[in-house]
Amino acid sequence: MIRTILYGCRLWAAAIIILLLPLSLSFAQEDTGIIEDDVNYAESTEVDLIEPVPITDITENINIDIVTVDAVTAPSIVSVELHLYQRIGIAIAIIAGQFILIWFIWFLFRRLDNRLENAGKEKIKPLVFKKIKIFTSKQIVKIIEFFLHLLKYLITGILLYITIPIIFSLFSATKNLSSVLFGYILNPVKNIMHGAVDYIPNLFYIIIIIIITRYVLKGLKFFALQIEKGKIKINGFYTEWAAPTYKILQVLLIAFTIAIIYPYLPGSDSGAFQGVSVFIGIIFSLGSTTAIGNLVAGLVITYMRPFKLGDRVKIKEITGFVVEKNLMVVRLKTHKNEYVTFPNLIILGSNIINYNTSSDEDEEGLIIFAEVTFGYATPWQTVHDILINAALATDHVQKNPKPFVLQTKLDDFYACYQINCYTKEVSKVPRIYTLLYENIQNGFRESGLDLTSSHYRVITSNKN
Repeated sequence: MIRTILYGCRLWAAAIIILLLPLSLSFAQEDTGIIEDDVNYAESTEVDLIEPVPITDITENINIDIVTVDAVTAPSIVSVELHLYQRIGIAIAIIAGQFILIWFIWFLFRRLDNRLENAGKEKIKPLVFKKIKIFTSKQIVKIIEFFLHLLKYLITGILLYITIPIIFSLFSATKNLSSVLFGYILNPVKNIMHGAVDYIPNLFYIIIIIIITRYVLKGLKFFALQIEKGKIKINGFYTEWAAPTYKILQVLLIAFTIAIIYPYLPGSDSGAFQGVSVFIGIIFSLGSTTAIGNLVAGLVITYMRPFKLGDRVKIKEITGFVVEKNLMVVRLKTHKNEYVTFPNLIILGSNIINYNTSSDEDEEGLIIFAEVTFGYATPWQTVHDILINAALATDHVQKNPKPFVLQTKLDDFYACYQINCYTKEVSKVPRIYTLLYENIQNGFRESGLDLTSSHYRVITSNKN
């Protein structure tokens, strides 16, 4: 209540100042007008006395002037004073009505704020998009209150701005100023309306172009999905190429559409619009060099087909499964549940080992191997049999083709044997290695052989 009273006092003070300005100008103009009339009258009388006219004409002219002053000038002064008082009364009535209207508007907004604060939190639900809470109920209420306050002050400002030129238009001294103030509002609105009407044909062009582009993109997306699902087959075009190819065509088509509708955009011919466009292009080109490089590398990797989602690969000594592949990065998940991210530029310049390629495209599967060393006292046939039986006893190892042993080294004190076996369970390779090592140890232990290789050292002593 106190805030409303203070606001009313400020409003009345401003109204009095606004009212005094045209009144002072009006009184000043009226005083100036009376003095100018006296001067003109004196000049005209002096000129009449200098001219040689008969005495009878002078008397008649004087009588006529006196009658004219008594009959015309006196009533006009009274009518001006009455008319000025009427204008003052109208101005006061307008200010009072405007004050009542603004007070009523503020009262309505205050009631609306109270109702929103009391019932809004219960009736307004949080804004959720795909299980992501964007705004809570309290935040939405605060946002609505902010826009309500903004609307309240906007309406108040418009009413006050309209009141000033209306009051100024009541007095002749400030009538021209009122038209200027009204022009500040009406001229921009009129220009905007004319511009909007003139822009309608260009708007139709833009709408038609956007509709055509939209349906073309829908058609491309439909064919991409059909190719990705395998319902449409094109010789030499792999299914994993469908999604990235659609994205490339989408970007190119959108860029082509923007280039077409650019001349039809409002203000496209202005130098400021073109300057901003060039500035944004320069900033984008300078600040996105690495990003563009990764984007191009992502396209190259996509069409190289070194791996696909779910493959077990090795990149820069990191072995894991491909869980994400896009035009910017590739993300691997290791056997320890670690996520490693590689930019496409690094991948493009690195060696990539894909373990799934062997198991998918080769019927025999991926070869895993283990090496052991034994002294020459143990027959190599015995070592071969133990290693092959250990491999056959390991889970997820192919029985056909049969495991085989390679003798890779003949050292001074021992020979090196490598057991090789096939598997198609690439995702279980660490587990298969563990089982294979265990079976190898059990096989040699049951045969009474020790896996420890003998090493010899020659020690010489110098005797004097």
